Amino acid sequence: MMKYFGLPVLASKHGADVDRLVIYIHLLMALLFVGWAAYFLYVCWRFRASRANRADYVGARTHASTYVEVAVAVAEMVLLFALAVPFWANAADGMPDPEKEPCTVLRVIGRQFNWIGRYPGADGKFGANKLELVASDNPLGLDKADPAGKDDVVVESSEIVVPVNRPVIAHITSLDVIHSFKVVAMRITQDATPGFSVPVHFVPTLTNTYQIQCSQLCGNGHYSMRGYFKVVSQEEFDAWLRSKPTIGAGAVSYE
Repeated sequence: MMKYFGLPVLASKHGADVDRLVIYIHLLMALLFVGWAAYFLYVCWRFRASRANRADYVGARTHASTYVEVAVAVAEMVLLFALAVPFWANAADGMPDPEKEPCTVLRVIGRQFNWIGRYPGADGKFGANKLELVASDNPLGLDKADPAGKDDVVVESSEIVVPVNRPVIAHITSLDVIHSFKVVAMRITQDATPGFSVPVHFVPTLTNTYQIQCSQLCGNGHYSMRGYFKVVSQEEFDAWLRSKPTIGAGAVSYE
């Protein structure tokens, strides 16, 4: 079924549910198309000129059309509550707990026109951010005196790396305008809004390098706001993270 619908490569655990929903919606649209096309042909035949060559100034004499409209509205409500709401509730309730199971927790920050990734160090805690520390060379307002942030890693090269088969919790936000963090293979899309940090969670299942897209028009350089989302083995991820300079080392640059 997937190949007939032309869906892109799937590389996350929850993505199969997303794809099924997409397929169900397309099948429903196909059913509606066939139904309305049949009705259109029937109307063309029923009211053909050879049969009804005089205008009818009264029109419909029953309330059938009203009943049909009400039935359609009720059917749409059933679809909303039976599909969309439970689907969202299941996604929201499935948020993993980093204190109960191993997770990769990171922050993804959008800005014109690249993505910044921030990872906690071995202590698993992010250092503090302070508004008064925000400057051209410290756009995140990092408090470099905070002991919890000494081992944090900030990657400003639009490269996000996570280990395979391990739950990921990515907190999405923005430094300037509204962006949108989208990785098609993971089946995730989340707006990055200034002043808000929205968590998304997923489990990568296939090692590869995928493209990060910005799905919101964010300025003249929107076309260039893309990055790379890499899914690697746990060993490769650990080695990659160790190779990056920490905030405590003072080697973080945003130029």
